[in-house]
Amino acid sequence: MGQTIAEKIFSNHCGRKVHAGDFVLADLDLVMAHDTTCAWALEPFYQIATKVFDPKKIFIPFDHAFPSPSVAMSKLQSEIKKFADEQGIPVVYDGVCHQVMSERLINPGNLILGADSHSPTGGGVGALTIGVGSTDAAIAMATGKCWFRVPQTIKINIRGKLPHGCFSKDVVLTVAKEMGPDGANYRVIEYDGETVERFNVPARLTLTNMSAEMGAKAALVAPDDQTRAYLKENDRLIEFEAVRSDPDASFEQVLDFDISNLRPMIACPPDIDNDVPVEQVQAEKIPVNQVFIGSCTNCRIEDLEVVYGMWKGKRVKEGLRAIVTPASRKVYLQALQRGYIEEFINVGAVVSSPGCGPCLGRSGGVLYDDEVCVSTSNRNFEGRMGSPKAKIYLASPATAAASALTGIITDPRNFIR
Repeated sequence: MGQTIAEKIFSNHCGRKVHAGDFVLADLDLVMAHDTTCAWALEPFYQIATKVFDPKKIFIPFDHAFPSPSVAMSKLQSEIKKFADEQGIPVVYDGVCHQVMSERLINPGNLILGADSHSPTGGGVGALTIGVGSTDAAIAMATGKCWFRVPQTIKINIRGKLPHGCFSKDVVLTVAKEMGPDGANYRVIEYDGETVERFNVPARLTLTNMSAEMGAKAALVAPDDQTRAYLKENDRLIEFEAVRSDPDASFEQVLDFDISNLRPMIACPPDIDNDVPVEQVQAEKIPVNQVFIGSCTNCRIEDLEVVYGMWKGKRVKEGLRAIVTPASRKVYLQALQRGYIEEFINVGAVVSSPGCGPCLGRSGGVLYDDEVCVSTSNRNFEGRMGSPKAKIYLASPATAAASALTGIITDPRNFIR
């Protein structure tokens, strides 16, 4: 019987051919724990080890609450920094962990553990990147291994040309509407089809990132020439095997989507699968208090290019808070060099340092009771960005940018040049 991409990657890391349902002990290429989850991993780590298995294969970014917004957070970060210094691991302050890892560290075919639920993001580079809790991360930092039950794979084929005003965020919201918040629990989602093949890696990262909201253990896009182009753009092109699922591989489920007639979509609170066309919500004329363009889902330079094109020469709605948070230091510098940052400030937006901040209600954009936010991030449940009485609508950067201009939730198609 043939193998899926996920089964092949697990096989390569445990030394034998495996299929879904098999239990494996696999070697890891990288372990990530950030400024929150790493703090909770320290006690269990020291219960079993004094030294990490390989400091070069451990990545510790400060991103979820950096710069620190509180004394309590500063205490946690101080404890992590002490641990990192003892172990010879550099702490990185360069933006959202998943974006920085994709730019610098993740290679096709890797098996990576991340102590963060959105670790599936790295599958857009063709790697198996799996989210775990802090205790599993502690064991992995000590041993360089982790046990798994090889997951079943759900294959999602996407075909059709993206219509005007639609982006990969609109595509994955459409998939989420079908899958629901637990439709891929402990599954790998493998994205395929002519649409996905045309997507560059940044667009694919949006697909794999949002897969966590469907319960996926991991998500994958087969590495190809788009992957090579991305690695080259980031000055780290390497030779890799273009791993694909075998023709006779066994999938638990195969879903087909034709996005030829797709319209810009928005996920209404409080569920990821409460998705409707933006034009439907626009008719309700819902006032918006805050627009957040950021997170590991959608704040790469390609996203900021769209926003720049829509905002250039305009002003955001008076009284509305428009917050732009580039996903990484590299993205920030690219936007600065292209003149995007200056234009964003001129239109009335706030540009904050790379990181997670507003996405999880830590800092830089916490919502109050009954406030409405249009966000390019990945979660809209009650209390995600602050008050449990606030309302979060998830959308593409284009929809967020259009809504910032009008002050109500707005279809972006008339604003895109």
